Amino acid sequence: MLVTRQALPTTRESITHKFTIDKYEGYLTIGLYPDGRPGEIFIKMAKEGSTICGLCQAFCRAFSLAIQLGLSIDEAVERFKDMRFEPMGPTSNPDIPEAMSIVDYVARYLELHFGESRRGA
Repeated sequence: MLVTRQALPTTRESITHKFTIDKYEGYLTIGLYPDGRPGEIFIKMAKEGSTICGLCQAFCRAFSLAIQLGLSIDEAVERFKDMRFEPMGPTSNPDIPEAMSIVDYVARYLELHFGESRRGA
């Protein structure tokens, strides 16, 4: 089976969301296809140059490629939600009061805003 990557247009809409987990501040940017589906994610953490920044960048590249190659948001959420590692703890988002990791937070945010139950509403 041949899978083709569905690249985003050169100019695209996006959403940027500021968040904190424990004492770590970051920004999640979600690039959107013209139909409003997520096609890429970027995470910018306040602690520039840290290991966390590098791992976030690697996660974003892999996640973005996976959804461009056909992984649904619901499938991605299923795989990344509840991953547990530092930083973890209370968040600045009342809809996601606790996060087990940055990856868990991103999965929960995407589920809330782009998951199947959201689209069906």
